Amino acid sequence: MGPGPSTVPQRVLRALASPTLGHLDPRYIEIMDDTCDKLREVFQTSNQLTFPVSATGVGGMECVVSNLMEPGDEAIVCVNGIFGKRMVEVMERNGVDVHVLDVEWGRVFTEDQIAEMVQRYPKAKALTIVHGDVSSGAHQPLEGIARLLNEEGMLLVVDAMSTLCGHPLMVDEWHIDAIFSASQECLSCPPGLSPVSFSEAALEVMERRKSKVRSWYFDISLLKDYYMGNGARHHHHTAPVNMIYALNESLSIVLEEGLEARFDRHEKLHRRLKAGLAELGVGYVPERSLHTLNCVNIPEGVDDEAVRARLLETYGIEIGAGLGPFAGEAWRIGLMGHSASQANVDMLLAALYDCLE
Repeated sequence: MGPGPSTVPQRVLRALASPTLGHLDPRYIEIMDDTCDKLREVFQTSNQLTFPVSATGVGGMECVVSNLMEPGDEAIVCVNGIFGKRMVEVMERNGVDVHVLDVEWGRVFTEDQIAEMVQRYPKAKALTIVHGDVSSGAHQPLEGIARLLNEEGMLLVVDAMSTLCGHPLMVDEWHIDAIFSASQECLSCPPGLSPVSFSEAALEVMERRKSKVRSWYFDISLLKDYYMGNGARHHHHTAPVNMIYALNESLSIVLEEGLEARFDRHEKLHRRLKAGLAELGVGYVPERSLHTLNCVNIPEGVDDEAVRARLLETYGIEIGAGLGPFAGEAWRIGLMGHSASQANVDMLLAALYDCLE
């Protein structure tokens, strides 16, 4: 019950153990195409270029940045936790001139704050924002942001590592141009893949590049002939075949439950956890909390490491420590995918009661 990986269902583990096919085998191509179709469903998009990057979530971040941005480009990066800071680092390593919109960890950005940055830096090619930062537990509203960017022709780039299939996320309706996530959080798949999706506007930006993508491995101009090829598929790198099996099964589980039912389950369990923690005198750090990652204040006088160690050793429950300014001050409790169950919530509350006593 930490910030990821979440518990992997047996169905997914069985799929992972299926016989390995070649990554150009026609049967495997069918499975891969089906996986991409399912990703479009959960991203709620018709974007043709939607696929799992052969890397963990931060690899998806690298893929998005290295393809959309060129040295000398400007970008606005919203920072309210560790993953916003990481985006700044990735942008700068790609030669991008970064303009940081910084707020206190645990807070979200207002549309007025974003509008002011857009007006101040109209030449920025993109604005990046984290939908749910697992370092602070803050849940960022996205619905109105694209409207502020469209007038200036800026791309909206979203980090959805902790929210895909745990919170409503509508790529087309919210006009998100590029988005990346991670297989190990609300998808409850082992770590190793980063689902991404690019809009037509993002594809046009990539086609107008004046320089080669700095990363050969993540170069979309080379990858798209494998993931989008009609007929023959062009080899780029050896795909992680068994991980695609696992992701496909994870997505099947999501779609069998239904997105709305899945969102409702995460919200109800978040509220159950929040109410139980309140009875123990434990409050939340962010004003607008994620359902999937609950960042809570450690009560005064409680030994952070001792409680987490007892939870793990005595009860077999893992929760995350605080990061950055919250180190030693907060716990991060995950309710993601298969880990989000009433049994887990109630067991954690009982175990915490014992530890705090």
